[in-house]
Amino acid sequence: MSHDFRDWPDLAGERLGGTVLWANDEFFAPRERLIREAEPVWDPDAYTERGKWMDGWETRRRREPGHDTCLLRLGAPGVVHGVVVDTRHFRGNHPEECALDGVHLPGQPTPAELLAERVPWRPLLERSALAGDSLNPFPVAAGAPVTHLRFAIHPDGGVARLRVHGAARPDWQELARRGEVDLAAAVHGGRVLAASDMFFGHRHHLVLPGPPRGMHDGWETRRRRGPGNDWVVVALGRPGRPRRLEVDTTHFKGNAPGACSVEGCPPGGWAGDATHWRPLLPRTPLQPDTRHELFVEAAEPVSHVRLSIYPDGGVARLRVHAPVEPLPDGTF
Repeated sequence: MSHDFRDWPDLAGERLGGTVLWANDEFFAPRERLIREAEPVWDPDAYTERGKWMDGWETRRRREPGHDTCLLRLGAPGVVHGVVVDTRHFRGNHPEECALDGVHLPGQPTPAELLAERVPWRPLLERSALAGDSLNPFPVAAGAPVTHLRFAIHPDGGVARLRVHGAARPDWQELARRGEVDLAAAVHGGRVLAASDMFFGHRHHLVLPGPPRGMHDGWETRRRRGPGNDWVVVALGRPGRPRRLEVDTTHFKGNAPGACSVEGCPPGGWAGDATHWRPLLPRTPLQPDTRHELFVEAAEPVSHVRLSIYPDGGVARLRVHAPVEPLPDGTF
């Protein structure tokens, strides 16, 4: 299992619902491109009426003191573990330095409200040097959850992408009012810790929000030529007693698994290879290109689930629906 902060979900990314709310300047390239899922591209022949087309956020050349800034709302409130400031394709026009602040605010504050002096911003990344045409990774010391970010570039220039990796921390008391929620969802703190194989599709796709966009948007293993089966382990955002599972093979038509099973382990029981798994769903046939709704009864809360597929293949999404229960101390 990787301990790189980049293995955590991108809380600012468009797939989780992140938004770039405001920028003081976006003369050459719009702010919205900062959080696009796709990797930045370079088109040597693309120009606009304002200059060279760039796949990112780019401000004009600053002729007075100061720096440029944008404001972001995270797709899911969370604890930031690290950021990647991607300046790919910005060679002579990247910022010299950047800084990042965060704040946790209720509701949906407007840009004007976020720009007010009273907002209690706290530093996540102090002013740091940037290399051009590069991935600039910066670990962030874990702190309190944040909902909004203030990203500053010094003095001006272009950034292709901003990735904000961390652990989602939703309002569980509010979610408890909805009845069952998907405890495996990335926006609820779910995370795919490990997989036996992901040759064709990354494990993290399993817990993304929304329906799968295509076969590329799921977890898919190579063809197994020997004995055994493939599997993934998901850490739930919160322990719970699953009542309903969704194993979605949408878009996987000639490469869906023939069957699956699901196991869980109780809180404190996850120990990698030594984990004691307890059955939740027995081996169950799967159909291609189908969203399977499977009902289960968990005798006790589980904090992790293992999805096993037989023998191999692709699964688009895994949902683990359960009521939100108070913690042992009675709090949410």
